[in-house]
Amino acid sequence: MKNITLSADERLIEAARERARAEHTTLNDEFRRWLEDYARSHERAQRYRALMSRLRGKYVAGRKFTRDEMNER
Repeated sequence: MKNITLSADERLIEAARERARAEHTTLNDEFRRWLEDYARSHERAQRYRALMSRLRGKYVAGRKFTRDEMNER
């Protein structure tokens, strides 16, 4: 694992540490989670757009689905 150095307001860092302690975690763990979410958000958005493209035109708003369509996986 690689180390990085960040700069932030001292009061903000301390408040974040207090919150992490209250949630039984560490600021380091929370930052790692945030970094992963941040790095993957573009990928999730692309998958969402691809799904919406596949569904576009397949279903019309307001129409009733058949039983088979509702149970389709």
